[in-house]
Amino acid sequence: MTTRRFDTRPSHPTILTLADADHGKPGDWLARWSAERDHCVPADLGRTDPPNRNAWATSLGAAIRQADGPVILVARGLSCLAVAWWAALERPLYGDPVAGALLVAPPSVDTASSDLRMVGFGPAPKLLLPFPSVVVASRNDPLMTYAGAKSLASFWGSHCIDGGEIGSAGADADLGEWDHGQHALNWLLSTADDLRRPAGSASTASNVVAHPALSPRGYDLSL
Repeated sequence: MTTRRFDTRPSHPTILTLADADHGKPGDWLARWSAERDHCVPADLGRTDPPNRNAWATSLGAAIRQADGPVILVARGLSCLAVAWWAALERPLYGDPVAGALLVAPPSVDTASSDLRMVGFGPAPKLLLPFPSVVVASRNDPLMTYAGAKSLASFWGSHCIDGGEIGSAGADADLGEWDHGQHALNWLLSTADDLRRPAGSASTASNVVAHPALSPRGYDLSL
């Protein structure tokens, strides 16, 4: 007698928020999302003072494997570079296991900096990320120019959206629930649904790869 095997992995993506030095402070939208959104959990990347690139990439890989299913990453600041380095070192398949990433206010690591946190993360990997991604570019981030964020998004093959004057998007920005960011996250969740559709359906992963500017099922990414 043949026993039928079922895929017991969760069908919904786990949303991993990548904690940083501001995580949990009053006004931190990242901690608020972790507490209030379904299937949203913080991932501890390890030491932050100073952080270590390889250690962060390793910790991120462990958190992704522990999720045991599709993952959406939500990263802020330097943790955006941890995502890019994980992708560069791990070289996963497109959309598996990471189905998308929201990368908020990535800092510049391509030039010398007196900030010891940046040492070891540069230069930023200049590769197409193997998953749909959105970069939120800040208009007044002291660690990255708006044009620099747009350029980095181009290298990564990411959608780039204007975040306005949100600084480095830390707790001091006091973004509350940050509706604009949640809109972008919902777009990524919709994209993840499309990646899981079988070939031949209305929208497939191949469509997403071939047409990265095309919103899934007509979803409007503009903010």
